[in-house]
Amino acid sequence: MTYTINRKIDGITMQEADSRTRAALSAQGFGVLTEIDVTGTMKKKLDVEMPGYRILGACNPGMAYKAIGMEPRVGAMLPCNVILREVDGGIEVSAIDPVASMQSIQNAELHAVAGQVRDLLQKAVDAV
Repeated sequence: MTYTINRKIDGITMQEADSRTRAALSAQGFGVLTEIDVTGTMKKKLDVEMPGYRILGACNPGMAYKAIGMEPRVGAMLPCNVILREVDGGIEVSAIDPVASMQSIQNAELHAVAGQVRDLLQKAVDAV
């Protein structure tokens, strides 16, 4: 089982991919709670160069509320991370597959919610 939902977009900049990703997530009910500029952090902390790499922590409040109601500790696995990374010719957008990430929790109801979230994330990634 793969653990991410992926799409490569050729001929796009990181900034354009970021804007399009945020809009696509918003259209599916997600907001971006956190942003980590991995490239900048690695440069600052380790003085190393690497291709563009950004992590967006996305949350769909309604789905998060359902999940936390079923499993109060599930917050340790939230938000849903979406990465943008420079690859040859463009940007790859990858979102966590919540079904894969929730496999370690034995709760069928939670797995059903994870499936709904996966469907929303798939639509968002497809729309970028």
